[in-house]
Amino acid sequence: MKLRPGSNAAVFARYLLFQLPGCVVAAAVLAGLVHWGHLSPTVAYALFGIWVVAEIALFPVFRIGYETGGARAGAEALVGAMGVALEDLDPEGYVRMGAERWRAVVAGGCAPVAAGAKVRVREVRQLTLVVEPAD
Repeated sequence: MKLRPGSNAAVFARYLLFQLPGCVVAAAVLAGLVHWGHLSPTVAYALFGIWVVAEIALFPVFRIGYETGGARAGAEALVGAMGVALEDLDPEGYVRMGAERWRAVVAGGCAPVAAGAKVRVREVRQLTLVVEPAD
């Protein structure tokens, strides 16, 4: 079975591969405790089962950290995103992108943008967004 990058199965497989060393260490510690008589085999199996169930139960919490899908990072991820002008952009000012405030400049050839108007990010130059009106 071939896993598509970014598919649920591929993300889960990546998660399990990263959890595998911890499970091996947990199994080795439990086996040592059983070998030296500090723990019964039944309790060791139960503890290991709880460990595995906990790792699987935590997958939804950590899932986003294991997704790749060719995602861009940082400011580059904003290209194409929509935002709102916080002030008149003539030709520069500030826009709100999600919960963040960014310095922005209107792209060449575009009309000034009024405060409250929606904008789309065309490109990123250092830490300044180049935006255009989102018609």
